[in-house]
Amino acid sequence: MTQIKNETQYKAAQQRIEELLKVVTNETPAYDKNFIELELISNLAADYEETHYPIRPLSLVETIELRMYEMGLTRQNLSDMLNLSKSSISDLLSGKREPTLKTARSIAQKLNIDASVVLGV
Repeated sequence: MTQIKNETQYKAAQQRIEELLKVVTNETPAYDKNFIELELISNLAADYEETHYPIRPLSLVETIELRMYEMGLTRQNLSDMLNLSKSSISDLLSGKREPTLKTARSIAQKLNIDASVVLGV
């Protein structure tokens, strides 16, 4: 199998993917030539992206802020939920303070964030 070697090839692959997405649907059988081509080119593009456009994992603060957004929580709501003062929440979200083990456990349980993310593992 080959690989995408440069940005020009990557852009061409992206264009072809866009074209194929117009003809391949959820009902397209896996043996269809367009389906097969889409799968192959998509895999090549994904490999190129992993190398040239890596996505870094979110920090704990970014994860908490994302979860707050998803749950529609304000800092006050978060303070009440975690039983922490507003200043503790502010320090936590500004990165000035790491959560205690008790707070980390509460964050993991109440915000449904994986403990390995909360603990930075």
